Amino acid sequence: MARNQAIADTRTYFPEGTEAQIVDFIQALAERGILAPTSKAALVAPDNSRIELPEPLYAALVQVAEALMQGMAVSVIPQSARLTTQQAADVLGVSRPTLVRLLERGEIPMSKPGRHRYVQLQDLVAYQDAMQSRRREILDAMAREAAEDGLYEATAGPPPALR
Repeated sequence: MARNQAIADTRTYFPEGTEAQIVDFIQALAERGILAPTSKAALVAPDNSRIELPEPLYAALVQVAEALMQGMAVSVIPQSARLTTQQAADVLGVSRPTLVRLLERGEIPMSKPGRHRYVQLQDLVAYQDAMQSRRREILDAMAREAAEDGLYEATAGPPPALR
């Protein structure tokens, strides 16, 4: 995909004074107990025609509405989008030089059609998932070792108050 096409496919939505309507939408869903609907959610067009929404799309719309309600902008970008190193670094929350080191070590696939490096969004998501899984495994191993040494005790709830 050409760089310009990835940019053209990206759309950022900003809260535009409609927070009250979004709050009403989220509250109405919560009051009806349908933040996870049991029946099919649907979009209703101005001509009253209905389009049923699959559960993942409904969940995404609720998540977008909640983010907008909190005053955050929301970007929609195709998973196949090709990002610059700065855009990729922003997605990961790292500096561009740190991202470049990850790319050069081969931890994240990249393409380099000329002088510039590009990263597929789907590769960044895969890297994030792998790192999260690795962190979880390391923390579990640390907790196991600490428990074996008597330094850590897993509890079912919060720790007791000390005072």
